[in-house]
Amino acid sequence: MSEEAEVLFSRVGSAGLITLNRPKALNALTLNMVRLIHPQLRTWADDPAIKLVMIEGAGEKGFCAGGDIRALHDWGKAGDRNVYDFYREEYHLNTFIKRYPKPYVALMDGITMGGGVGMSVHGSHRVATERLVFAMPETGIGLIPDVGGTYFLPRLPGELGMYLALTGERFKAADAIYAGIADVFVAGDQIEALKQALGSGDAIADTLARFAQDAGEAPIAAMQEQIDRHFSAQTLKAVLSSLRYDVSDWAQKMAQLIEAKSPTCAMVAFAQLRLGATLEFEDCMAVDFRLTSRCMQGHDFYEGVRAVIIDKDQAPAWVPATIDEVSQTQVDAYFASLGEDELRLK
Repeated sequence: MSEEAEVLFSRVGSAGLITLNRPKALNALTLNMVRLIHPQLRTWADDPAIKLVMIEGAGEKGFCAGGDIRALHDWGKAGDRNVYDFYREEYHLNTFIKRYPKPYVALMDGITMGGGVGMSVHGSHRVATERLVFAMPETGIGLIPDVGGTYFLPRLPGELGMYLALTGERFKAADAIYAGIADVFVAGDQIEALKQALGSGDAIADTLARFAQDAGEAPIAAMQEQIDRHFSAQTLKAVLSSLRYDVSDWAQKMAQLIEAKSPTCAMVAFAQLRLGATLEFEDCMAVDFRLTSRCMQGHDFYEGVRAVIIDKDQAPAWVPATIDEVSQTQVDAYFASLGEDELRLK
């Protein structure tokens, strides 16, 4: 008996449907899944019978909780080139989704983090349900917010992108829609009916409008002014100084969250978002690849995965241990060209 396929492809009327099918792993994205999805999207792009593509996650908990971090850890430890192939091929897929010639509807029903963000946020239509939990928590395991984070995070309202990247805080549906990460709110119990309606050939905008409901007030909207004030500082150290100077419980919590992450990755992520605000999409993806490649060659990713996923002691020993110990030279090295190994999308 072979194991059930990690990704399923089906038709719903005139729509192609991708189902990420690792519910026990919250549909975490594997290299095999990337290698299955990309050619199927190409086939559907050329098929006149397919009017749009939808993507969902199996089960009720996760759309896609990220990449298969344990596999990346093990490949990196073993010096296996798959660790770079995963990111290279994933970013090619993210770019194809961003440039997809047909409507691409992401059904963000459940946990949507890391690699799952790359499979959804770049689509033409993003649907959030009440189960959506959106986050970019990479700096907490010695990574940077990738899968296009260099591009889309700086383009969120104000400093929301920097806030998400540095703190790893989570958004529910109303916040995601306010931030422009999702487009419409549809109740989870209406998703099956929505899929059938989208496959019926009716206009997508009209169909989504028919199913859309009010997600309610976005809690983050009330925090926008504070977030902008603190996170607009010109350096990460200045962000932390601003937060520490603010005696509110919220500001103190944010400072503590940032300081608990990999100091190197927090510094790199800050520089990443400031740079990404000035670059086009494909150039941002090339930056993502430089940064993740360097993370795979460093210390903190393996220590972060050990602490959070393997031993689960939640006590990573970062090197360097504090933000004050991270030099600008160390940060700059993450952004240096990879030479022949550069990601080339153009």
